[in-house]
Amino acid sequence: MLTQKAKYALRALVVLADASAEGPLPIQQVAERAHAPHKFLEAILLELRRGGVLRSTRGKSGGYALAQPAADIRLGNVIRIVDGPLALIPCASLTAYRPCADCEQPEICTIRALMRQVRDATAAILDEANIDTLRAQPALAAQ
Repeated sequence: MLTQKAKYALRALVVLADASAEGPLPIQQVAERAHAPHKFLEAILLELRRGGVLRSTRGKSGGYALAQPAADIRLGNVIRIVDGPLALIPCASLTAYRPCADCEQPEICTIRALMRQVRDATAAILDEANIDTLRAQPALAAQ
């Protein structure tokens, strides 16, 4: 499941992409436009800056901006930065593999095999999609 942290990160990146012509946006404006709590978003944006997705500028006209074009920012990378591996269980992860404590033979575990397929399908979609993909999505009407 996508965490609230990842959802705020993605929303903030869409806001920054939409505002790219305005220059860096102060965190307060990003939080308001992304409908995210200021303090929580502050920590998320710092992680994204450390991950090379954002750049920050200090001073009166400072704030955050995308460090690269929106089309180059892959959703899979963003989610990995803020949430960690995409795999649902640690033994299915490519980047943070850990055997499950209750599994004696991970190499023949059928659960692991299926979860690797889920992980691979998820990664294929998220590593193809970028911030511009999100910007082009039509909003669903409230149900």
